[in-house]
Amino acid sequence: MAMTDFLKLRKSAPDGFFAAEAAGLRWLAEPDVVPVVEVLEHGPDFLRLRRLRETGPHAEAAAAFGRALARLHDAGAPGFGWSPAPQSFFGPLDNPFEIRAEPVDYFTDYWVGQRLRPLTSAVAGDLRGEDRATVASAIDAIASGAFAGICGEGAEMPARVHGDLWAGNLMWTPTGVTLIDPAAHGGHRLEDLALLALFGAPFLEEIFSGYEQAHPMPDGWQEDLPAHSFFALLAHIRLFGRGFLGQTVSAARSIIARAEQLHR
Repeated sequence: MAMTDFLKLRKSAPDGFFAAEAAGLRWLAEPDVVPVVEVLEHGPDFLRLRRLRETGPHAEAAAAFGRALARLHDAGAPGFGWSPAPQSFFGPLDNPFEIRAEPVDYFTDYWVGQRLRPLTSAVAGDLRGEDRATVASAIDAIASGAFAGICGEGAEMPARVHGDLWAGNLMWTPTGVTLIDPAAHGGHRLEDLALLALFGAPFLEEIFSGYEQAHPMPDGWQEDLPAHSFFALLAHIRLFGRGFLGQTVSAARSIIARAEQLHR
């Protein structure tokens, strides 16, 4: 392996896993609006990428990334739930799980039908009593259509989203913040912004400010974020266990309260 290469390797990778990641990276790079790690080669059990040189995070790069992320989202997608590969996965290299990739026209149908309800079934053993009822009520609130737009405004069109945009999948490089390790698909723009907020990111407010410079957002939009990070929280219960249950139930309560507010 050349020093300019970075090799991701897993001999027991699920069929199509590395092909999906390679297709996702190329799809995110296609509009040429945000730096994305270059795919050099992939096979059933490996993905070879161009090695990146890391620098430290700083405010100017964060704001520039926010503007670029907005342009990436605005590049659009063929539908909600659409994937650039026949299969779609979520989770770490050592334990990903497959998710449905069936394009639909309406965000709520995709988010509830393809993501939240199937995942809730998968973690049913970890949800008990009042916690299970609270999570179910939050999903019902989302199913009402309250979060198809932003702050209850007109429904969003499918955005070109990274899909797993926590801080660990941002590489701060000399050419700016570079995207790695996506679960790319057609989704709601707030999915990416919600994941950045969920676990924190360097210069998060600068990222958000840059985003709003390129794509103005309505006042109060950050109050919608728990509905869009809910899949990731449920996924963390599936992947890592009940340690994420408290945070998930707290988010569920926020979703219920926000939906009530939006429906007034």
